[in-house]
Amino acid sequence: MAEPLIELRHIYKIYKMGDEEVRANDDISLSVERGEFVAIVGKSGSGKSTLMNIIGALDVATSGEYILGGEDVGEMSDDQLAEIRNKMIGFVFQQYNLLPKLDLLENVELPLLYAGVSAAERKERALEALRRVGLEEKWKNLPNQLSGGQQQRVSIARALAGSPSLILADEPTGALDSRTSREVLDFFKKLNEEGNTIIIITHDNSIALEARRVVRIHDGKINFDGDVKDYAAIL
Repeated sequence: MAEPLIELRHIYKIYKMGDEEVRANDDISLSVERGEFVAIVGKSGSGKSTLMNIIGALDVATSGEYILGGEDVGEMSDDQLAEIRNKMIGFVFQQYNLLPKLDLLENVELPLLYAGVSAAERKERALEALRRVGLEEKWKNLPNQLSGGQQQRVSIARALAGSPSLILADEPTGALDSRTSREVLDFFKKLNEEGNTIIIITHDNSIALEARRVVRIHDGKINFDGDVKDYAAIL
């Protein structure tokens, strides 16, 4: 058996607020295999965003183990965390996070630039990523010349350009209308069918139902983890 891509073991994230102790994540254990499409769903304040930050190596747990691709993330320095984010994780955010003065190609190239990839290879990989999202022809355009859905596809291309082990999407349809949301979700499904491991963080059950597996967070704990069909049956 191949090891899971993600292994979280008894993760706690505890904040002190005055004399009070807040357990944003409270004994979370979770494994994700390569090639899975998982939705982590929960209401505001449930702890899902804290969990996303830990999975994305943007934050570290108070206690517990996080193994990503066989490496212990909890033991890493800030520089090592930055490196693993750049090499292993492609981020897709609700607000696209594109730089307005850079064209699409330059936006997609950015993570590769930070990774020290040569100019020629950066361009080749960025153009290929834009081709995969259907925007290769627009590579010279600026972000403000695109629709919201197209901008989100550029942010997906940026996530893909580094050939990450994991695509981590935080409320990726939150700023989109329903038709455009459908297009973006269909695109995530296509990427998953091509073998990409995808985790979507959402507060919306209708979005969660587009994944293959659902993990629901409530009060910092997992209270459901299973097949999407089983999740649909309890809604």
